[in-house]
Amino acid sequence: MATIEVTDLAISFPLYHGDARSLKKTVRRSLDGKLSGRFTQDRRERVLVQALKGISFSLQRGERLGLIGGNGAGKTTLLRALAGIYEPLEGQVLVKGRVGALLDTSLGMNDDMSGRENIRLRGLFHALGEVAIQEIERDVETFADLGPFLDLPIKTYSSGMRVRLAFGLATAIMPQVLIMDEWFMAGDASFRERAKQRMIGLVEGAEILVVSSHQPEIMQEWCTRLLWMDQGQVRMDGPTDDVLDAYLSTAG
Repeated sequence: MATIEVTDLAISFPLYHGDARSLKKTVRRSLDGKLSGRFTQDRRERVLVQALKGISFSLQRGERLGLIGGNGAGKTTLLRALAGIYEPLEGQVLVKGRVGALLDTSLGMNDDMSGRENIRLRGLFHALGEVAIQEIERDVETFADLGPFLDLPIKTYSSGMRVRLAFGLATAIMPQVLIMDEWFMAGDASFRERAKQRMIGLVEGAEILVVSSHQPEIMQEWCTRLLWMDQGQVRMDGPTDDVLDAYLSTAG
């Protein structure tokens, strides 16, 4: 059974060239409490920005969690931590179940390989047999509709072609834990409609969903619970309608 357990999660990133005088002043002001407190220093006196701090929550099978908040609130960083891309500086992230992550159009793909080769590589990563890999290949080929480009290196693809391939591949294998950023809504109108129909099946089939979006209608339709992220911390955690009303009242 799929579960997610996040305990006191903290993630910070070093700001290279952080020895600049202006950044040093920024850190001192932050430590004095004059800023939001997202800047700090490590033992080597490097300037760090705290992307996440003190994040704790748990999810069980059947839960649908939405992440809301302004730009820079920490939503994408949290999604990447759940997907295993970022390691915690403090605390821990425990995810049980097969994870499917729709976070970046290049995530898990090799630019020097063809679209078809990337499909096979993903199947091998999930330890699928040859028959299952062939079925996924046909499925993605039909959905992405790339024609002869499927056999060319993906570094030759346009951004729209990459989205179609990435989306088709990411949604071809049913995950137990589905983690999504809102890039999946990119593309032309025709693609978005096809993607929506495919996504509905994926969302309904996953045991746990975690999605970040700026679109209130997505949150109301898909989520049973929201985390309102602000300055790398959880400002509010609760039922979708309650959190969304509070968030929109401040945003407006």
